[in-house]
This record gives sequence, C-alpha cells and structure tokens, in this order.
Amino acid sequence: MTLKTRKPTGAVPWPLILLEGGEKSGKTYTCAVLTGSPKVGRSAWLDLNEGSGDEYGLVPGARYDIIDHDGTWPSILREAGEAKKEAQADADAGKPPFVLVVDTMNAEWDMHKAWAEARAKGSDFNKKKLAQDPNAEITIPMNLWNDANARHRKLMTILMTFPGIVVVTARGKDVAALDDKGRPIEGTKEYKVEGNKTLAYDVSCWVRMYREQPAVIVGARSVHAGIRPGKDEPRRLDPDWTLEGLIFGVLQCDPSSTRARELTELRAVRTPHAIRDEALATTTDFARIRELHAEARELGYGDGDTVVTDTQEPEPLLAFLRRIGDAKLAEERGARSGGSAPAPAPVDETGEETFTIDFLARLADAPDGQLSAMQAEVSRALGARTITPATASTLLADVRDRKTAARQAVAA
Repeated sequence: MTLKTRKPTGAVPWPLILLEGGEKSGKTYTCAVLTGSPKVGRSAWLDLNEGSGDEYGLVPGARYDIIDHDGTWPSILREAGEAKKEAQADADAGKPPFVLVVDTMNAEWDMHKAWAEARAKGSDFNKKKLAQDPNAEITIPMNLWNDANARHRKLMTILMTFPGIVVVTARGKDVAALDDKGRPIEGTKEYKVEGNKTLAYDVSCWVRMYREQPAVIVGARSVHAGIRPGKDEPRRLDPDWTLEGLIFGVLQCDPSSTRARELTELRAVRTPHAIRDEALATTTDFARIRELHAEARELGYGDGDTVVTDTQEPEPLLAFLRRIGDAKLAEERGARSGGSAPAPAPVDETGEETFTIDFLARLADAPDGQLSAMQAEVSRALGARTITPATASTLLADVRDRKTAARQAVAA
C-alpha cells in the first residue's frame, strides 16, 4: 500500500468569524452591517435567545432573512443544515457568498448544559437523591458532558465546512479564575469567552470588541493575517472597521477561488459487537456482509475476538460473518431462482442527508428507553432505501454509543 497524498491548494477558506466582547459592544450591529455589503449575497440570521434580529433589520442597508426555528435543538440543527445547502447552491450558481449569522453561541451552549443537567437529574440515583433533598447538588457525569459536546460539535461541523461566510457572536468578560476543582481563586481574574470551551479554537478568526476602544483581532488562522501566539500582539482594528473590510481585505477572501474548509471527521474504530449487530439486521444483504468481513479483517479482529451471536453462544467474529454470509447468499440465490426481481431504486442523496440530520438531532435528545426503537428506525430506513448501508452502519454505531453511555451512567 502506498502513501496517499495530495498537494495543498493554497485556497483561502471561507471564514468562520467569532465576534465576542462585553455587553453592548456592537457585535450584533456589526453583523447586520455586513449583510448590506454589495460583496455578499443572501444572508440568513439564526437568532438564539437574543430576540434582536427583527430590530436590527432597520440598520441602514441591512438585508437578511431571519431563520424560523421552534427553539428545540433538532429544529436549530436542521435549519443550519438547510442554510448550508442553500449556500452551496448559491456557490454552484456563481452567486455572491451566502452569509450566516448565529447570535449567540453562548445561548447555544447554555442549551446543552441545561440538557445535560436534566438528564443527570433523571437518573435513578439522582432521583433518589433529590427525593431526599430537593436542593441537593447534582454532579453531571463525564459521559453526559461528552454527549453535550457531541451535540455542539454537530453544529460546529456545519459551520466550519459552510460554503460561505459565517459570523457567530458570544459574550466575553473577566471572571474569577478557578482552581482544578472549580472553586474561585480569591483575588484573581481571567478573561473568558462564554460558550463551549473549543469555540475559540474552531473559528478561523477571533475578534474581541469593546465599548470604549476599537476592536482587536485576537487570533486568525490565516497566511495573510496570522497572529503568532507569544510573538505578535493582538492586531488593533481601525475605529471604523467593518466585517467586509476584514473578510475581503485583511483575510483576502476571493469569491472566485475561496472554498469551504475541508474537514475529515475522525471516527472511533467499530467494536466486534457493533459489526455483529449490523450483520444481524434483517436488511443487511450478502454484499454488505462481505464488506463487514473485510472491515473486521482490516481492523485486525481474529479468532480471539468472539461475540455472542444469533445462536446465543460465543463465536469468533470472522467465523460468524462467514457463516451468516453463506446463509444470506443461499437465501438470495433462492429468491433469484424463483424469478428476477427489478433492480432496487438508488438512494436519493438529498433525502438521505435530510434523514441523517434529523435522526442525529433526535438521537441527541432521545430518552434512553427510545434507543432500541431508533435502531429499528435505521433498519427500516435502510430497507426502504432511504439511506445507504454505509450511513446505516454509522447511525447504528451512534445509537450503540448512546446505549453504552447510558449503561455507564447507571453503573456510576
């Protein structure tokens, strides 16, 4: 096997800009001004618990549409995905770049924190604890924080690979520094951006805004305007700076060559049990069994990697896949001998993406008792050719991860 490589394109990616600062520092107003730039096309405004989108439509020149969502995470994630599709359509048609404004990201993270807390309170252990003392302190276990971070990551993946301009806002201020146990350290302060802890890392340009002085570029992932930590001071912007000037001037985004950021998400290796579960699904055919067998061999699973199979006895994974594969092949040959069946219709990519986004959003909010039903839903979608076997495999793995986390939470 040879090393797979490619040459860097040198293209400037579309920016994901964070505007953060104290209250009334002009973050929202600055976003509204950008939508009136002749260099941008359609703009969409995702208002998260701010309620200022309507009023700022009066900013001179502003032109944007407010995204209509119902306040739930599935709705927000779904609309962000739809905005990405429309941005891609505009880019393919050669139109000026689509602008997506998210105001604010601290409200987005507050949603996930509240969701994790509600799940923690709903565990059997904490229910008993609260029954004895309604004011008892509830600690959110790490597996729930991991789930909350995963929810946030789904939105960030959409924003980081958005085929247009994205500007997000967040609050920032000096707060008391905390020790390793989360206790305030007396007499110390540190500056904190309110939101998920990875927010500032994920954006490509970080701008801090003040009421009393011009904004500064805290950091930028840019060859043209990069700021070297420990070497360069934050770059102070002119008092009359604009996002248009920052994007097309300082960052040198050129619509004719700028592309969406390419992001290959890292995925955990599937366990033998995950492969077994997909192989046992009634919708898994012989061709997919062969793929699963190849996957298991590539992952290095051997005779020592046993799983409890349909016989309710431990069996080496590879032997199980060969056995069930032979059975599937015989079954399919028997069906063909009785008459030729029409070729199945191809999976519609748009429908598959819509199903996947909606399913993942609902999975994030699903009670533990509904996870088995969601596994069955994936199998039905695969049987109806709404999704491909590869997508079904990924979604089933996500459900199994949730089940594992639920069991760990109960054990804790």
